[in-house]
Amino acid sequence: MNEIVYVLIAAATGLLAALVFTLVSQAGLKNKRIEIEKEKAKIIEDARRETESIKKEAHVEAKDIVYQAKAEAEKDIRERLSELNHLDKRLRQKEETIERKFEQIEKREQELSKREKEYVAKERSIQEKENTYNRLIKEQTQLLENISGLSSEEARQELLNKIEEESRFESAKLAKKIEEEARENAEKKAKEIIGLSIQRYASDYVADATVTSVNLPNDEMKGRIIGREGRNIRALEAATGVDLIVDDTPETVTLSAFDPVRREIARLSLERLITDGRIHPTRIEEIVEKVKKEIETHIREEGEKAVFDFGLSGIHPELIRLIGRLKYRTSYGQNMLQHSREVAYLAGVMAGELKVDIKLAKRAGILHDIGKAMDHEVEGSHQEIGANIAKKHGENQKVINAILVHHGEGDPMTVEAALVAAADALSAARPGVRKESIENYLKRLEKLEQMALSYAGVEKCYAIQAGREIRIIVKPEDVNDEFSSMISRELARKIESEMTYPGQIKVTVIRESRYVEYAK
Repeated sequence: MNEIVYVLIAAATGLLAALVFTLVSQAGLKNKRIEIEKEKAKIIEDARRETESIKKEAHVEAKDIVYQAKAEAEKDIRERLSELNHLDKRLRQKEETIERKFEQIEKREQELSKREKEYVAKERSIQEKENTYNRLIKEQTQLLENISGLSSEEARQELLNKIEEESRFESAKLAKKIEEEARENAEKKAKEIIGLSIQRYASDYVADATVTSVNLPNDEMKGRIIGREGRNIRALEAATGVDLIVDDTPETVTLSAFDPVRREIARLSLERLITDGRIHPTRIEEIVEKVKKEIETHIREEGEKAVFDFGLSGIHPELIRLIGRLKYRTSYGQNMLQHSREVAYLAGVMAGELKVDIKLAKRAGILHDIGKAMDHEVEGSHQEIGANIAKKHGENQKVINAILVHHGEGDPMTVEAALVAAADALSAARPGVRKESIENYLKRLEKLEQMALSYAGVEKCYAIQAGREIRIIVKPEDVNDEFSSMISRELARKIESEMTYPGQIKVTVIRESRYVEYAK
């Protein structure tokens, strides 16, 4: 019985709890719905307010944009108006200037017209005066003839006879004076004449050796010089600045370069490497650097020795170095240092005979070919290069002039300059001193003239200055000035590309018009 009661009580309690839970749940859901509705209304209100705010901001921004656009448009309009005003002002100024110029032109035309009338009036006045003058001369001549009893021809002859007698007396006095002056200046004039006469015996041409051969003990040495993948020969060429030519010539390697000092450095370095036997890039660089220092020392010693032998002083150290550098420079096989020594000696001897400045003659003689020490590095003839170098290092103007004109391309300032030119010709013309044959020399000149004659309109051409200059005369009716300039330019380029020559060749094109009439 009790168990049933307990069960019933438990069941009633469960039902009561379920009922209470259901009531509570329904009350919570109702509250949640109310809260959701409130939140929804709040969100809608916030969205409405935000929309209103965005609309206001957009409206304000639109007003700002419109205001800025309006301001920019007004600014642009003001700038355009300012520019138009400026242009209008300039236009008015130009119109005023043109009007003033027109006024000036009109005034000038009026002045010219007035002057023309005055000139015509003056011409008429002069003509009238001239007629009057001629009439008066005739009247006076007639009156004089009547008074003297002589005709005008007889009076003229008598006057001439008298003048002749007086002139003979005056000429005798003048001849005596000239004779006395000639005696006083005879020695000086004789020196100048002798010097200039010697100078005219001048002929020169310059040819430079550009290759040197080095003998090898055997052909196997060629492979060692080339090295693995050519690294040794590349290192030697880079260190010396010389091209090495290894060809089929047995036991020989050729060194090619325009700079004779570089060739000598390369030759000595290669010979020492062959003797040493250790040929690799590092050893090559060491040997080349050592040889460079030795050659530089030797160059200075040779220059100092040459200057000392001739008793010269005050020569700039750089000029002394260039004199020594001439030892490695040749022309037609003639050593340039030996040639400069000969020129200095000959110029000194002739200066002594003529009793002029011996020191100046020797100084100019030893320096006259100094430009050949650098003619492979600087553009221009060796005379111009030498003169510029001497001027740069403070040499006397007389020495500079002697260097510049020693090939006859200018007027000597002094007798010593003429003696240097003569000594240069004598040293170069000495039998056996130069190796170039006359046949090769003539072929070079002929080829030069043939190249010039190949151009249309060329009438004549002459190779002068021992092939150092080509002068071309063109037909003026066929060739104008522009084409003449083109011929000069193109021929110079053609000579550079097709001929082998030392120094430089001057191309001169002459176009001349002559008009001749005969008065009969």
